[in-house]
Amino acid sequence: MAKAIESGIPKMRIEEASARKQSRIDSNVDTIVGINKYRLDHEDPIDTLEVDNTAVREAQLKRLAKLRAERNNEEVQAALDALTRCAESGKGNLLELSIDAARKRASLGEISYALEKVYGRYKAKINLITNVYSSQTKDSELFKKAQALTDEFAKLEGRRPRIMIAKMGQDGHDRGAKVVATGYADLGFDVDMGPLFQTPAEAAKQAVENDVHILGVSSLAAGHKTLVPQVIEELKKLGREDIMVTVGGVIPPQDYDFLFKAGAAAIFGPGTVVSVSAIKMMELLLAARKGE
Repeated sequence: MAKAIESGIPKMRIEEASARKQSRIDSNVDTIVGINKYRLDHEDPIDTLEVDNTAVREAQLKRLAKLRAERNNEEVQAALDALTRCAESGKGNLLELSIDAARKRASLGEISYALEKVYGRYKAKINLITNVYSSQTKDSELFKKAQALTDEFAKLEGRRPRIMIAKMGQDGHDRGAKVVATGYADLGFDVDMGPLFQTPAEAAKQAVENDVHILGVSSLAAGHKTLVPQVIEELKKLGREDIMVTVGGVIPPQDYDFLFKAGAAAIFGPGTVVSVSAIKMMELLLAARKGE
């Protein structure tokens, strides 16, 4: 069981089930009221809370600086060193030592790093599955059209269209991104997945190194107005503003204009059929290649 968990098999089985469910929704086998059936002609705008991320970050940095100025830093370092020694030797109680460090006002990051020195940092294994999303959708006209467009691009470009799906910021959920990635793979894309918690600079660097045509930003944690402009700017710094940036996930409609002005080529909100998003991206790519 431990080996299965380490290799990511349970997580992969969940992702397979999610991809299969999404294919049933996209092909209208399963009905989701308001998503693929009985949709309103006009959706009322949803009131959302706007948070100034920059102001929040600056306030938190000030609080952290105040904390470190007022605590006994020698006691804190001693507590953190004890935590590291316990991890190295296996002697002692890590929980007890972590609580002691917290009581001495060590930050969560400092406590984590004291353990990371010994254990390293866990990175989830990224597995992309194929032939699951297509199980229900391969006979649909939208699926066939998307496949035809990826084939056309491959003949024109000499390689398959390549897309990277990025999860940036503190958004710790990637199942939806994995489902979309699985669908794109079945439609004829070469697909790369970025790890969770990437910075815009890291995502842009990976996109450039992998020489992708599209960087798809998946957002669920309301960071899109900060992260999307930042990743576009990072691509420009690397001389790859030609990489098309698209955005998918829970994006309030009132934010669409902001993202388009920032440089996003397309936005795919909740309920978007994977094949439809693929068709839109391929039409944009083909138009750019043909100079239309």
